[in-house]
Amino acid sequence: MTELELARKVLKTEAEAILGLVERLDDRFAGAVSMLAGCEGRVIVTGMGKSGIIGRKIAATLSSTGTAAFFLHPAEAVHGDLGALQGNDVVIALSHTGETDELVRLLETIKRIGARLIAMTGSPDSTLARAADIVLDCGVDGEACPLNLAPTASTTAALAMGDALAMTLLVEKGFREEDFASLHPGGGLGKRLLRVEALMHTGAGVPAVLVSTPVRAIVAEMSAKGLGMTCVLSEDGRLAGIITDGDLRRHMATPGLLEHPASSIMTASPRTIGRSLLAVQALAMMEQRKITSLVVVDDDARVEGVLHLHDLWRTQMF
Repeated sequence: MTELELARKVLKTEAEAILGLVERLDDRFAGAVSMLAGCEGRVIVTGMGKSGIIGRKIAATLSSTGTAAFFLHPAEAVHGDLGALQGNDVVIALSHTGETDELVRLLETIKRIGARLIAMTGSPDSTLARAADIVLDCGVDGEACPLNLAPTASTTAALAMGDALAMTLLVEKGFREEDFASLHPGGGLGKRLLRVEALMHTGAGVPAVLVSTPVRAIVAEMSAKGLGMTCVLSEDGRLAGIITDGDLRRHMATPGLLEHPASSIMTASPRTIGRSLLAVQALAMMEQRKITSLVVVDDDARVEGVLHLHDLWRTQMF
């Protein structure tokens, strides 16, 4: 068998391992999701060796999608870390054989304190499975390893089952895009999910004049705030329009321009956005309309801030 043939066989074996789980999903999976959704404590994921590595990933995925979860090493648990377990926790235990010594030693403690147990195993009749409240069958026909020894297809299947649990639980809990953003403030994901309200200029940093303000004072306001524009407010404080550097240039030849009111040169009914809009969406609007700033308003057309193109560039996300 050539290298490419072997590689293709490995990928096919692992893909078939995942597809094999689809037909096995039943009410036990739904019960596991319900148990996790109703957990009043933490979700504790545990497993040894390669199963432990998969368990860490499952715990991380749960945590990042709104479920308080952490990984507990079973060997460390029996050497002093059992205090991490509480009666209102749900334990997810991973073991392909269901007979891993370190996990089996945890079963008495889990049952004694009253924690619930979900077993993810390839052996539904194992010691682990018999002790579990719910068993998720992650069995595979064989490993992708040519020797049928190294955990490969079995760990892939367990990881996929963990992802299925996490994603179904995400929907069950009503986890939203904004919730995801709040849990991922750093890195590329965090930047992509930044809201306009996190970047916009607010308060005294917002350039604003009244419709009656003369151009002379408008120039001073725009120079002081440095955004190349100013909001124009009606007498009742609502947004009436905007004036940009371009508007000033286009009216330079107007006689007595400096004494003209803002209403004579402003762009009425400008494009606005809400504070909860994603920054990437705001950028798309700016690029589409070839503008460099957007006024952020509430439902009553009152100005809450101004978002400038430079604010988006500074995030280094584009």
